[in-house]
Amino acid sequence: MTLAAPFRSGFHPVEEGWIDYNGHMNMGYYAVLMDRCADEAFAALGFGPDYIATRGLTTFSAEFHIRYLREVRLGDRLSGTFHVLDHDDKSFHTFQELRHEDGWIAATGEGLALHVDPSGPRVVPMPEDIAARVAATARAHAALPRPEGVGSRIGIRRRR
Repeated sequence: MTLAAPFRSGFHPVEEGWIDYNGHMNMGYYAVLMDRCADEAFAALGFGPDYIATRGLTTFSAEFHIRYLREVRLGDRLSGTFHVLDHDDKSFHTFQELRHEDGWIAATGEGLALHVDPSGPRVVPMPEDIAARVAATARAHAALPRPEGVGSRIGIRRRR
């Protein structure tokens, strides 16, 4: 199975407990929401909840960068896109966009996931069928325009 190009999750509502004293979603919950959206993509790739139970393998997040582009509030509904940018036999590089139901991008997330045998834990190659799904998805997603923000740096922008 190949993920659609791009993969789009279902919509998820901003929950009451996620709202901070500024009246918008607290920064930590952007990661929670991206994770929920990515869970749908991971399941389609074969890394769903039963993966660890049936194969004794899982994925761990090694690195994740979020760009906060626009605030969201209680009751807003967002979905996530999921792009596989690159991969090897033990890891994959991804990019996500959290999109408001009105179409605008609220945040982006760029991550590196590792394929892990949790008994070590140690990073191990993906089984052949899973590796083939990741590779097919990466090929399909390679035809997409490179998302704005991939590889972005943090820093103060000086005006000249």
